[in-house]
Amino acid sequence: MLQALRTLFKKPPVIIGIVTALMFQVIFSVIWMTAYSGVNDRTNELTVAIVNEDGERSKSIADRLAETLPFHTVANLSADEALDQLKHHQVHMVLNIPAGFNVSLQTPGATAEVQYTINEANPITIKSMMQGVSQSVTNTINKQASAQGVQTVLTASGAPADQAAQAAASLTNRVEGKTISINPVNGMNNQMVPMMMVLASYVGAMIMGMNLQVAMGMVSSMYSRLTLFGARTVINVASALVVSLLGSSLIVALGGQIAQGFVAFWLFQALFLCTFMFFSQFFLICFGPAGSLFNIISLSLQLVSSGAMVPRELLNSFYSGIGQYLPATYAVQGILSVQLGGPGVQSAAGSIGIVLLIAVALSLVVTFLKKGRKPDGMPSAVPANG
Repeated sequence: MLQALRTLFKKPPVIIGIVTALMFQVIFSVIWMTAYSGVNDRTNELTVAIVNEDGERSKSIADRLAETLPFHTVANLSADEALDQLKHHQVHMVLNIPAGFNVSLQTPGATAEVQYTINEANPITIKSMMQGVSQSVTNTINKQASAQGVQTVLTASGAPADQAAQAAASLTNRVEGKTISINPVNGMNNQMVPMMMVLASYVGAMIMGMNLQVAMGMVSSMYSRLTLFGARTVINVASALVVSLLGSSLIVALGGQIAQGFVAFWLFQALFLCTFMFFSQFFLICFGPAGSLFNIISLSLQLVSSGAMVPRELLNSFYSGIGQYLPATYAVQGILSVQLGGPGVQSAAGSIGIVLLIAVALSLVVTFLKKGRKPDGMPSAVPANG
């Protein structure tokens, strides 16, 4: 067995395999630990729109909420404007104080209602954070309402003890919170679809690219570089259509949501999968087997910066900035729209298309610049004195 070990360790694939496993640990540990460090300290990067439809009578409550909420707040939007920004992911929750709110607080036995609107077509972190905030806000307003109610009761004179006790009991929960969800998610499995699709698509594209690169090397002496690049393009496009068709069909068959229809869901997956293929193969075309190291780095960067798990607003400036140039960011945005509903899929598809064109162009340039073996049958240069 020792002889077999010596023989194996002399083989480059064994060394490369061990180094690759080590690099996965190093790269993922460094990127994920630095990317998610301080996420909870950046909650003020999330935005809550406070809509006060009760005017001056509830202005003090709206101002108090703007001061105490641990988020960036905007209070100059109408209800329709706030809802539109929520659909476009420009705000993360709309807190609405309806007309007549203060009157309900001053009416004995009545309850006032605060409405919270959440867009579930977002990373699950936003949904859970905003749901927790809604309960906290309701409790805060209840305290303010109770204080106002106690003052009102104390101004009334000669109230019997039993009526005073009944009034006091009615002051404990004067405000109720009502949460409204747009683009609701049916189950945790659907919430994780963007993360799963990005991970499966990029890893699959990486492995396919490595095997395709080996195959290209085997036949490089038989065909020109332009011919092989054309064949690579056909294989990538055809594979993206077929693979995404299977992936989309399985998601739908297993209970996945497709708010904008199966065809849109399939074609969008085909677009970003094809982009992942050319994007990952560029590193292999440019650096050969060493390109796999760049693909590992790219995979980790895209998983943390795409917004599939943690909102990009909570990342530091480096990771949120680099995410703007990586295709997974727009893949997640488009999946959330085409799967759960809402605008934005056209913009995401356009951004992915730009990344795809750049990856194809750069790969083509590198292919022509790199030296390669001439196809068989092409005459070699004959010396003049031959």
